[in-house]
Amino acid sequence: MLGRDKKLAWVSGLALVFAGVVAGLALTAHFGIMSTGNAVSAPVVKGNEELIRISSGLANIAEAVTPSVVNISTTKTVKQENPFGNDPFFKKFFGEQFGNKEFKERSLGSGVIVGSDGYIVTNNHVVAGAQEIKVALSDKRIFKGKVVGTDPRTDVAVVKIEASGLPAITWADSDRLKAGEMVMAIGSPFGLSRSVTMGIISAVGRANIGISDYEDFIQTDAAINPGNSGGALVNMKGELVGLNTAIFSETGGYQGIGFAIPSNMVRQVMDSLIKSGKVVRGWLGISVQDLTPELAKQFGIEGGAGALVGEVVKDSPAEKSGLRRGDVVLTFGGKEVSDASHLRNMAASTTAGARIKLGIVREGKKEDVTVTVGEQPKDMAEGPSGEQAEPGSALSGVAVEDISPELADRLGLGKNATGVVVDSVQSGSPAEDAGVRSGDVIVSINRKPLKNVKEYGGAVSKLKKGEPVLLLINRQGTFLWMSVSPGE
Repeated sequence: MLGRDKKLAWVSGLALVFAGVVAGLALTAHFGIMSTGNAVSAPVVKGNEELIRISSGLANIAEAVTPSVVNISTTKTVKQENPFGNDPFFKKFFGEQFGNKEFKERSLGSGVIVGSDGYIVTNNHVVAGAQEIKVALSDKRIFKGKVVGTDPRTDVAVVKIEASGLPAITWADSDRLKAGEMVMAIGSPFGLSRSVTMGIISAVGRANIGISDYEDFIQTDAAINPGNSGGALVNMKGELVGLNTAIFSETGGYQGIGFAIPSNMVRQVMDSLIKSGKVVRGWLGISVQDLTPELAKQFGIEGGAGALVGEVVKDSPAEKSGLRRGDVVLTFGGKEVSDASHLRNMAASTTAGARIKLGIVREGKKEDVTVTVGEQPKDMAEGPSGEQAEPGSALSGVAVEDISPELADRLGLGKNATGVVVDSVQSGSPAEDAGVRSGDVIVSINRKPLKNVKEYGGAVSKLKKGEPVLLLINRQGTFLWMSVSPGE
């Protein structure tokens, strides 16, 4: 009897264990804590496939383009002057270490490979004054860079490294860009190489920013930070649409507004620098201004687009074509002219000798005038040495020329007039805000008299960003003092 009871107890215990296992499996299945090895995958949310394809496409673009973007580091020697550094008295008591000192200044930027044989485009301000340039590729190879040429007036520079078989980027036609298109910015912000950010084209044709003399910027909200300068702005085909150049910021960091030089302008400047070591610009020989609503009404222009001719230089291509003061230029080579800066940029980027049809309005009637574009005179806006106002300085955007007998006679200056004649003043520039006009004669800068464009170039090359300048102006025989202060 006792043996039977033991068997029943053993069977009952086994049944309880089995029931516990079954109950445990049921509970784990109910609460989703079963082994992942046998788990059933959660269904993919409907619509995710499209997002995955987009994400994969963006990654493919970044992967393809990033090898074409390089890191550029520069070194230059900077002198720190001590006003008493050469005084024997102080040297006697404090030693030679009290004198002037030199130190190495290093900076970082970006560049874009545009030739498989080692040609790289970047910003002029990235390599300006550099004594040593190092270019780091995405495969971690480092090369010594050599400046082929620079153009401060557009802030474009070309650097060459001794290498071959490099992944050159594909160029896009920046004239086709529209606001709203998606773009990527690639560069080395804060030295973090191969960084990729994304955004859209916020606007095109931005001028009068005060960054350079020739401005036709692409505005984007793709994050651009210090170190991104000279990097690539690419479209959704992985093509280069712009060269990242500057940001608008009140803090020094990204605030949603970045500017890039259009690829078409970069390529035109690059080709000229590689071919001749300098930029050859087209020239019409006119000074122009924007149309205000009041001026547009006076000249019978609807919409306010176009550029109003203020002066026509004697014997210039414009005069030979029959252009007159008071004409309003609406089209250049079939393309609409939005404002004075736009016309100036189009003329400058046109090859000398090209015959261009201008659509104008003269005394309320539309006409066509054909002009043979000339080469911009070397002494028109800068000295032979290439010295000029630093972008963002008080006189940035001011173009000048020497006083010729014809100019002196036309402007009523007299035979003994000295200084340089203002050929044009960029709309929205500090000089325009201060009241400087086309036809004014700048007699002195900061109380130092000027004789010619060469002296002007030397004077303005020393001006710093944020530094006001005092001008003495001769306006048709009347002398005026003007203080020009750069914008904040």
